[in-house]
Amino acid sequence: MGSIGGGPAAGRVSGGTGGRASGEWARHWQHAGLPGLDLLRARYVRHTFPRHSHDGFVLAAVSGGIEEVGLPEGTVRAGHGSVVMINPEVPHTARAGVDEGWTYSTLYPSAELVAGIAAETTTLRGTPGFAATAVTDPHTARLIHEVHRAAEEGDALAADSVLRIVVARLLRAHGGSLPARTPRSAGALRAARARDILQERLAEPPSLEELATQLGTSPFALLRAFKDAYGMPPHTWLTDLRVRRARRLLETGSTPAEAAVTVGFADQPHLNRHFTRIVGVPPGAYRRERAAGPQGALELPAIGRGPGEGRKNVQDCRGGPA
Repeated sequence: MGSIGGGPAAGRVSGGTGGRASGEWARHWQHAGLPGLDLLRARYVRHTFPRHSHDGFVLAAVSGGIEEVGLPEGTVRAGHGSVVMINPEVPHTARAGVDEGWTYSTLYPSAELVAGIAAETTTLRGTPGFAATAVTDPHTARLIHEVHRAAEEGDALAADSVLRIVVARLLRAHGGSLPARTPRSAGALRAARARDILQERLAEPPSLEELATQLGTSPFALLRAFKDAYGMPPHTWLTDLRVRRARRLLETGSTPAEAAVTVGFADQPHLNRHFTRIVGVPPGAYRRERAAGPQGALELPAIGRGPGEGRKNVQDCRGGPA
């Protein structure tokens, strides 16, 4: 915020969904010509994403069904033609809002990529981000789908061009400056220190009581302060961090078994379960997509057109930077 069914380039989703769910599929990948960008195209029915966050941004275009996104301020429902925007480090969940699930194309641009586009195309000060979470914008949603289409066809020039049009368009319509996250209260300072300790002791973290004692507070006080600061309790935040670190290891060639041990999961099945729930595809499929290189990444199954997604040329959908 991943594939069940689908062909050789699709990952199969299992774990946290009660087994395979007919009709679910997903592909989570990168294109060598698009640095700073991950792409996910998927249909989920029973799969649910637990509370987690991302280093960068989430820009998702829903093409079928309804996605329910759980955010600190409440739940939003996004249907066909909607665009969902989630800023870095914002905790959120995702699940189907209707029985048939939801189909979407998602862009995960890095914070650096968005900041560069904002500096070139807007007058936003500070750290750029989005003030809205979900908007009905069929034209921009179609452009997001076309970024995927161009990348899948090996046209990095078109994909990069349309990506920048999408980000600039959304920043102009819904952009704002993100608030600085500087801890000021004693509780926020303890939460920040607890986060640092968990990062340092990723593979062998202390218990909540040990962590609270080290910080001179009580376990319940630390729980409240940490959730207030980061939107999730320490153990959930740690699982999310471990999955992020595992992704980086898989991207550099580590096997799932090696990544599991390095980041502190008990074993590979433990990594598989949490990785699939949070990322949307199993770690093996995630690693294969990145090991395949730009040519291998283009071997798509005949899936993902989604309701209402006609087969247009990329050039027909670019429009201008309006």
